[in-house]
Amino acid sequence: MLEPTLADIFRARPRVYRAMRPSPLLRHPLLVEDLGCDVYVKHENHNPTGAFKIRGGLNLVGSLSDEERRRGIISASTGNHGQSMALASRLAGIRCTIVVPVGNNPEKNAAMRAYGAEVVEHGRDFDEARARVEQLQAERGLRYVHSANEPLLLAGVGTYALEIFEEVPDVDVVFVPIGGGSGACGCVMARTGLGSRAQVIGVQAERADAFTRSWRGPSRVVGERADTCAEGIATRTTFDLTFNMLKRELDGIVTLSEAELAEGVRLALRATHNLAEGAGSASLMAARQQREALRGKTVVCVMSGGNLDTATLKRILS
Repeated sequence: MLEPTLADIFRARPRVYRAMRPSPLLRHPLLVEDLGCDVYVKHENHNPTGAFKIRGGLNLVGSLSDEERRRGIISASTGNHGQSMALASRLAGIRCTIVVPVGNNPEKNAAMRAYGAEVVEHGRDFDEARARVEQLQAERGLRYVHSANEPLLLAGVGTYALEIFEEVPDVDVVFVPIGGGSGACGCVMARTGLGSRAQVIGVQAERADAFTRSWRGPSRVVGERADTCAEGIATRTTFDLTFNMLKRELDGIVTLSEAELAEGVRLALRATHNLAEGAGSASLMAARQQREALRGKTVVCVMSGGNLDTATLKRILS
């Protein structure tokens, strides 16, 4: 499997921008005051589907062969990737099946169905849902879209990173949440390809830290659980394409407690007046955790998504 490059990101742009605009990159004075540095927020929560994943879906589905379009696609998701696949498939007029964990965010499930996808519930978490996808793919003859091991997905999501480096070329640090790793890969591809000196720092949940332990240690590990409120980064394993790229290119990782992840949602509301899901606001809390080291630097926090369900929001705000 070939790693995508900066050239692939540029090639993805026409497919992505056919259906969406570049997302806002905003400087919020209250957040600057809170973090004590020159900080910008990349608002991927303003995208169609409310998350950065739509970019990858538009690029991949827009690149399918006629034979793959006739077969239709299938993938596993906790919601944002699934919405990306569902909307991109609807725009292309092809069939889409998404397998989600049992008990998945009901509002994300409803959104995927509204975009026209068949939603199948299976397993206790994303990784068990992914195993079911591989069974259904063989039974139904669908085109399996892995949520991370897809160069076209990575190139598509990398378009937001190009927007960052083009608008703030002197950025020193970019904080980006890591679940499967596609968003972080987009950042390191653009950073390295453009010759920027910026550091790219990943953010994970302490209770879903298989990537962190794998990246820091001598070998890749599989976690026993991923029971975090930040469902967008709730993975128990690493994936070949994204892990290999990030093992080489990522500059560091910050892990957050459940209390910090909840406070991130409140910080996003208070300081940016945006609703962010736990994964989407994780970059803000990572910057707060590291604020002493960030003084005098220009920082970008990727708000990767805003699809927080009502029940979780009520619990966090209470």
